Amino acid sequence: MRKANANLMKEINLNNVRHVMRRVETATKPQLASLTKLSVVTVNSLVKELLELGELIEDDPVPSNGGRPAQTYRYNFDFSLALVLYLKEEQGQELVSASIVNLEDHIVSKEEYIMPVFERQRFYEIIEHFLALYPSIKVIGIGIPGQAVNGEIMVSSHQELKGSRIIEEIESRFGLPVMVENDVNAAISGYCMRQNSDLEQCVIGIYFPMRYPPGMGIYLDGKIVKGKNGMSGEIKFLPHAPDWQREMSKSAFVDAACQIAQTVNAVLAPDKIVIYQEKVEVDVWNEAWKSYQLRHPMPSYPELVLQQTFQQDFEAGMRWLTLKSLEPSLVQFS
Repeated sequence: MRKANANLMKEINLNNVRHVMRRVETATKPQLASLTKLSVVTVNSLVKELLELGELIEDDPVPSNGGRPAQTYRYNFDFSLALVLYLKEEQGQELVSASIVNLEDHIVSKEEYIMPVFERQRFYEIIEHFLALYPSIKVIGIGIPGQAVNGEIMVSSHQELKGSRIIEEIESRFGLPVMVENDVNAAISGYCMRQNSDLEQCVIGIYFPMRYPPGMGIYLDGKIVKGKNGMSGEIKFLPHAPDWQREMSKSAFVDAACQIAQTVNAVLAPDKIVIYQEKVEVDVWNEAWKSYQLRHPMPSYPELVLQQTFQQDFEAGMRWLTLKSLEPSLVQFS
């Protein structure tokens, strides 16, 4: 038990040093001891271990009050890399975007691939290509227009993905953990990160693609609300929903979108609803929403924001969520 407690304390102290170094980037051992509230002896041992791992690297020494220069250490943000991929439909074809991201959220490399239809083998070849180039990749993040349940993609606007167990296949084939996330969940996470939203706020993201049914993400207390089997936000299953894949007039679209916004407000009373759409102009939407509120009054309304930054927020959210999965967790000792 004593050994287990000692190991756990060491893990806590290592993570303390990691977090401080990632924040300040460079520090001497005395500075680290002051910032972490650990003894110099403990810091010496932890720095040695992180140097051996390659997570810290030696930097230029700095003058030390006329005495011997003090060795400075720098955090190696390339120690762990993430391969972040997302799938989207573009002009009737499949687009696979692949990015290599370091622990500082710096994009080391990015490439895009167009496929007439999604091909699993080609997708695996893309992963193999990046793993060969960047051996420091420690996690794969995949953003999909759908939802996975127990490893199986149960819901997706991409027919090629439905019913597949591609996540398990990738983990087995490449021996790396895979973090998969729904595109709207990732986008609203990215929006809230970029906006530095209050963590206590409830922010809803609703995405209306041009040719597919809408989806919704719920961001509350700094994280996504998943629901049973991760199925929260599947608003295409709301009763009396229109056929989203058919041509729709602007007035019909706006009326359907307003009904969804009112339904969401009645159930969740969010602080903000972010609507991603490119079907109608902002002034048309604003006028329709004002008119809708007059016809269907409610005690309170959220701030409603129209955005055309879905792709930007989706990418930012996927990077943030994938890197978050790389944060060290405490090892449980029995």
